[in-house]
Amino acid sequence: MTHPSTGQLRPWLRQLKFLAVCAATGLLSWFVLAGLVLSVAPVVTLPLLPRTARAARRLAAFERRRTGAYLGTPITPPQPFDGDDIGAVLTSPDMRRDVSWLTLQATLGTLVGLVAVGAPAGAIQNVVIAALWPYLPGVTTTLNHPMESWGDASVALATAAAYGTVGALLVRPLARWYARISAVRLAPRRISLAERLAEVTATRAAALEAHGTELRRIERNLHDGTQNRLVAVVMHLGMVERALHRDPESALPMVLTAQNAATDALGELREVVRSIYPPVLIDRGLPGAVSALVSHCAIPATYEARDLPRAPAAVEAAAYFVVAEALTNAVKHSGARQITVVLSADDGLLTVEVTDDGRGGADEKLGTGLLGIERRVAAFDGTTLLHSPPGGPTVLRAAIPRGV
Repeated sequence: MTHPSTGQLRPWLRQLKFLAVCAATGLLSWFVLAGLVLSVAPVVTLPLLPRTARAARRLAAFERRRTGAYLGTPITPPQPFDGDDIGAVLTSPDMRRDVSWLTLQATLGTLVGLVAVGAPAGAIQNVVIAALWPYLPGVTTTLNHPMESWGDASVALATAAAYGTVGALLVRPLARWYARISAVRLAPRRISLAERLAEVTATRAAALEAHGTELRRIERNLHDGTQNRLVAVVMHLGMVERALHRDPESALPMVLTAQNAATDALGELREVVRSIYPPVLIDRGLPGAVSALVSHCAIPATYEARDLPRAPAAVEAAAYFVVAEALTNAVKHSGARQITVVLSADDGLLTVEVTDDGRGGADEKLGTGLLGIERRVAAFDGTTLLHSPPGGPTVLRAAIPRGV
């Protein structure tokens, strides 16, 4: 059975911890803001902007998760964007929102954190000074009052009581108040109904286009491959029938030829079925399926899966095909010597990142493969980012809502 005082102390300690971390991230925000200002001010240091922008986004993401956990309501993360593109960093509304939160955290967050931490720290310090002043001649209290007698010690104890009262009364409302303010600043911009309707309409159109493209691909594979081989089987069986009437001994080679054609047709039919939903996803899950893709890649590739829980079958299939298409494009066009594939799940998103050290210059507008990836991801209301400067490296990042 929990003692009543213990039950009351734990929430207070949790609130104190929240504000203490606010003070730490607030002080860190000053450095990040200084880095952003120094990166933008002189043109010479402008290339450093993406690095400081990534630091700002990581700090905001950390505080977004922490504040959401404290309030018990997860804060929806903003849409990812190409943090290596200086233009994207300067024009992104979500980046501007993160900078606005950094300013709030550096000023108000640091202040409330220091107030919350200073109250119990001041109480403890004054109690220690009051108890040990005979052994510490000349020591002063937090009010800069020298300790020279037990009367002064009683004043220090009264000061400690005042600090403790302030901490007991202020920590809880300060934590709730600042958590709500911070959550408002950290939450992404609210999209109007018209904007959301336009986004859903575009996503639906992309989904229909991707579905139509997939159906045409399956139909083409069945028509040009499997159907032709089955026709060949029928022709060979007809030749076998005629040979059996004229020369039965010559029928055996024709039977073997028909058998080979049927085997090839069956193999192509299996390939078509795998392209609809790879059985390896059922057998080994997404991590194992992607590992198999990477191990059979013609270019040396490394693979990493970070805390990857199961996702709906359609989402895993989309991620699998993103990796498959990205590897195919890299092998055909990049001239890369090394490919890295990373799968991760965070904030309700399944993220696929494929990086190659090739020549770069990839453009989704010029290639059906990249356009197909973008449409497939858009069908799930996801986002696709491609960063491929001339000379490389090329980074393809797809974020798909897990829907769980």
